[in-house]
Amino acid sequence: MTENNPKKTFGRKIGCHRCGRKRGIIRRNGMHMCRQCFREIAPQIGYKKYS
Repeated sequence: MTENNPKKTFGRKIGCHRCGRKRGIIRRNGMHMCRQCFREIAPQIGYKKYS
């Protein structure tokens, strides 16, 4: 009774689009960037730090 379904994968499959890290991913607005890369390019994108 086994079916030919693909095996389920768990965990982080895709990492940061810039550097490939798999931890600290920011997925807001479909960015898929790690927090370190986000801090580097946030001002260029238009995010501001208020505090």
